[in-house]
Amino acid sequence: MSELNALFRKRIGLPEDEPITFESLERVLEKTAQTIPFENLCIIGKKTYDITSENLVDKILVRKEGGLCYELNSILCFFLIENGFEAVLTRGVVYNNEAQKYLTIGRTHVTILLTHGEQTYLVDTGFGGNLPLKPVPLTGETVSSANGDFRVKKVDTEHGDYVLEMKLRYKDTDWRIGYAFDSRKPISDVTECNEIQKIIAEHEESSFNKHPLLTKRTNGGNLTLTDSSFTQWDHGNMTKEKIDNARYNELLLKHFGQ
Repeated sequence: MSELNALFRKRIGLPEDEPITFESLERVLEKTAQTIPFENLCIIGKKTYDITSENLVDKILVRKEGGLCYELNSILCFFLIENGFEAVLTRGVVYNNEAQKYLTIGRTHVTILLTHGEQTYLVDTGFGGNLPLKPVPLTGETVSSANGDFRVKKVDTEHGDYVLEMKLRYKDTDWRIGYAFDSRKPISDVTECNEIQKIIAEHEESSFNKHPLLTKRTNGGNLTLTDSSFTQWDHGNMTKEKIDNARYNELLLKHFGQ
């Protein structure tokens, strides 16, 4: 067993001798979402690094940090391949539902396409609080999880040939767009993510280079921490606390171990 495979299993609490099947991916995705936070602390601290498999193992599995989509989905994709799955990374463009338009900073979302039984599925553990927590087929079929309803529709846009749509549990009453992606243009090498990291770290329209943001799943919902607030969703009940820097550091250590 490779170092990556063993360390990933250890990080999310999965036995080394447990085989990973397509049917068990839901459990893997839930454990990953509850263990490895979506967070931008390296971007905020200006401590970015070259995106390589070795550096991802060190950051996420050895130092037990979290990361953004290009880190979280890259390490998960490597893990899936190590366990016999046919998986590739591809890029997408996130949709801003408030402005009713796609972000203009480019194809900065990274997601996974997994092929199983002659069917392709979207797998994503790097979309903040919007995780499907299950493989979503590229057929338009709705998949329901603890986080809501998700579907992938064949829609040709300037950003790709498919669109992820979602209806988050307790939050959305109607379907909304998550992002568009291109299944025809897989990422050939993970180092392509360095271009994405540079945009996210430096672009003035990037939402991740201004304030710290951390979020992860819990048994009943999710936690979201910024430098000014702490929000908890638990079985449909939302509590939000305004915080100062001392409280931020306390919650950072308590809930995210950093």
